[in-house]
Amino acid sequence: LPVAYRRLLPDLAPPRAKPARPLPCHPSPGRRLPAMDSAHVENDLVNVLFTEAQIQQRLQEMAEEIERDYEGEELLIVGILRGAVMVMADLARSFSRHIEMDWMAVSSYGSGTKSSGVVRILKDLDTDISGRHVVIVDEIIDTGLTLSWLTSNLSSRNPASVQIATLLRKPEALQMPVDVKYVGWDIPNEFVVGYGLDYREKYRNLRDIGTLAPHVYS
Repeated sequence: LPVAYRRLLPDLAPPRAKPARPLPCHPSPGRRLPAMDSAHVENDLVNVLFTEAQIQQRLQEMAEEIERDYEGEELLIVGILRGAVMVMADLARSFSRHIEMDWMAVSSYGSGTKSSGVVRILKDLDTDISGRHVVIVDEIIDTGLTLSWLTSNLSSRNPASVQIATLLRKPEALQMPVDVKYVGWDIPNEFVVGYGLDYREKYRNLRDIGTLAPHVYS
């Protein structure tokens, strides 16, 4: 059977997991990184906030919570490109039930570190969400401007419900109240990268999430 169905059939033994490949010279979470050659990307980080293992564990817990809330209901999860690609993929694979997936791309950042507050749809949904239960999946909420606008936009399409799941949230940075049902972690108002989070399209492919050193973007 395809791998995607093995979790849905409890009588089948799960495939043996491959060991995670850590980044070189990983520090412990919260510890300052040691001095490294400037060629290493870790030299651009102040510290590691969450490791790959911690992220996977938290996404598993979030998936279980969502499953309980939507038991017996059809569920559509909507990932926000591009930052939520890693979160969306790993969250989806943590479910032990059928789900449907779709994607939207919106823009409010440009190339800087501050939200412009102006939201544009670059890619809309391919799915009619009328009467559907929808969970928006994002990697981070800082100002809340984008998610507030997006929730309002999707709610106008007559869904059964619209909720938000985000891996990270910055309470100190919020400019617009946003009702978020599923949150991985609340973090300080610092610029973080890794696991889909970027600065000028770099650092998305880091397996951990860390604080970007100010000298990179100042």
